[in-house]
Amino acid sequence: MNYKMLTMGAMALAIMTGSALAGSSTGTSALDDPAKMSPFFTDAGMKTMKSQADFKTAWMAMKPDEQKAVLKDCGDTTINKSHSDFCTMAKMMGG
Repeated sequence: MNYKMLTMGAMALAIMTGSALAGSSTGTSALDDPAKMSPFFTDAGMKTMKSQADFKTAWMAMKPDEQKAVLKDCGDTTINKSHSDFCTMAKMMGG
């Protein structure tokens, strides 16, 4: 009986840990993280994007894995709708 309880407890812990690690700490996607996105916008509300040259500078300053995460999120049609202008520029820069 104890073996069964230990096994079930370990499985429950693994499931909770996995789901906690799967979500990001600041939102549903990399595009919802103000710390990552603020270099691409001129205002604090992140409504007005910077020029293409400034966007490219900010894009090149990102780590390659962060760029991949952004491009992956831009590939999601639901997320892309709310960030369409940004995703258009990101796709021009990274693929």
